[in-house]
Amino acid sequence: MSEILKQLNMALVHEWFVTMRGGEKVVATLLNLFPQADLYALFHHKGTTDPRIETKGVRTTFIDRLPLKNTHYPYYLPLFPTAIETLNLKNYDLVLSSSFCVAKGVRIGPDTLHISYVHTPMRYVWDMYEDYFAPERLNWITRRIIPLFANYLRMWDVTSAQRVDYFIANSQHVAKRIQKFYRRKATVIHPPVETDQFPLCTKKKDYYLVVTALVPYKRVDLAIAAANRLKFPLKIVGKGPELKRLQQLAGPTVEFLPPQPQQQLVKLLQEARALLFPGEEDFGITPVEAQSCGTPVIAYGEGGALETIIGYQQGNEATASGVFFYEQTVAALSTAIEQAEAIRWNYAFIHEHAQRFNTRFFLEAMEQFILEKWQERNQPR
Repeated sequence: MSEILKQLNMALVHEWFVTMRGGEKVVATLLNLFPQADLYALFHHKGTTDPRIETKGVRTTFIDRLPLKNTHYPYYLPLFPTAIETLNLKNYDLVLSSSFCVAKGVRIGPDTLHISYVHTPMRYVWDMYEDYFAPERLNWITRRIIPLFANYLRMWDVTSAQRVDYFIANSQHVAKRIQKFYRRKATVIHPPVETDQFPLCTKKKDYYLVVTALVPYKRVDLAIAAANRLKFPLKIVGKGPELKRLQQLAGPTVEFLPPQPQQQLVKLLQEARALLFPGEEDFGITPVEAQSCGTPVIAYGEGGALETIIGYQQGNEATASGVFFYEQTVAALSTAIEQAEAIRWNYAFIHEHAQRFNTRFFLEAMEQFILEKWQERNQPR
């Protein structure tokens, strides 16, 4: 790392630590680049994340002392802006926020450089508001309270975006939404994927695979309905509030598995006939991990998937890494699966394609970007 960056008094801010998903993987990787950084979050469920995070020590807010914060934290959403603003980061040279909700809204000093790596603008109150807060998912009280707070959260989200000096987006898809909601430009740096831990395997089994959090917008219900319709074996790895509802939808060929240890997850991704990815994601690390294993991906053709998967077209069979479907319907997904069945996949090509998202490229791009902006900010005038 640059000697200049090593000397900076730095803070790294993330929303919360209750599991190890894409955003947390970004934070753990950034700690490799900036081991001197102090780590902040709204709250921390100890023992749930990477050792790099757990051993660092997380400085938290009053949310960390509220009851049921590890399992029912969405109910505290209206408190998050106030909580993040209680963090005093005024004395740092550099603040790097890893944000999908409120982390970008931290208060900083006039001489502090704030760079925000955005996984998504606050999806709860923007483009996925109906997915999270559909009336049938809420009780009588929350159906009346949430709309009142949603308007406040949108206004706070836009206003707090002005506290950021520079935005980095994890995909072109997110950069467009940053421009739309915040009227700010963002540089795209794709998130790190540890592809070295997902080696190529050319021997596939008959099952299809879903690996995701079981929440509404992931559209796991589409994968289950397609498995029921086509009678293929489907393994679903994950946990979340949708688990019981999805189990009720599942036919005899569908198997649910809890989050798996790394070694077993790699084996599942290596041997799957294909990974099903029916939701719209801002980037999607799991499809890259699957492709690194040589496993093709059948994905909804929106969002970050368009940047990580080479869709099959007539004549590019040897240089395709997946199949897209463009309507979130059982019929469209079923057609895509049947199409994928007829393709002779080039597993070695799929593996090589995934290597362009390797962690080392993320680290190089982040270091270069931050150093450039720091030098611009501090050059003699």
